[in-house]
Amino acid sequence: MPGGGTARREVVEHLGAVAVVALDDDGRVTLIHQYRHPLGRRLWELPAGLLDAAGESPLEAARRELAEEVGLAANSWVTLVDVAVSPGFTDEVVRVFLARGLSAVDRDEQGEEEADLEARTFPLDEAVAMALAGDVVNGPAVSGLLAAQAVVAGRAEGRPADAPFRDRPTRFARRSEG
Repeated sequence: MPGGGTARREVVEHLGAVAVVALDDDGRVTLIHQYRHPLGRRLWELPAGLLDAAGESPLEAARRELAEEVGLAANSWVTLVDVAVSPGFTDEVVRVFLARGLSAVDRDEQGEEEADLEARTFPLDEAVAMALAGDVVNGPAVSGLLAAQAVVAGRAEGRPADAPFRDRPTRFARRSEG
């Protein structure tokens, strides 16, 4: 602990993840609606997924997840935010990207969760209003939507798509490899 003391902690180690604010030329963002067992209901979220492929960069993972979950590709990528989901008990950090210049690609469903999700587009301002009203509660989605609104409005700038990912979790992946 800071100051030299010690404390016992239980920590859930995670692979890390990526999420994508996919913004079309009309200012609409794609959200997915899928069941989340811990909350016992379907949630509106951003297309997202784990950093679980060996050697895959966060940007490559984001490109893969965007195609798998909603059948989109993008030609412009910016890092919006890195979200430490609940740093009191897990090292999970999600990198959220802003993707623009969208085009349709074949959707490559990878499992039951992706087969069950519903994708829908919303004007960015409406999606932000949904977050502020409590209709979007997923942390990376709320953070990503608010950050995207700030970037689109010119009040903030994103970082390069390959910006350093200082807090990317690594312990679980290292142990799993070995």
